[in-house]
Amino acid sequence: MKNITLSAEAGLIETAREVARKRKSTINALFREWLADLVQQQERELKLRELDLRLGYANAGGKFTREEMNER
Repeated sequence: MKNITLSAEAGLIETAREVARKRKSTINALFREWLADLVQQQERELKLRELDLRLGYANAGGKFTREEMNER
């Protein structure tokens, strides 16, 4: 595991420590979770863009009214 150094306002760090304590965790563990979520979010966005490109050929033929969309 690689170390990094971060800077933040003292009040923000203290509040983060309180949050971590309430969650029975540490700021470090919460940061690692946040970092993993950030990477996963970017991967999901990339997959959605790729899917959008693959489905770009699909065309519904225009906009539909609410009534048209709910017709059975």
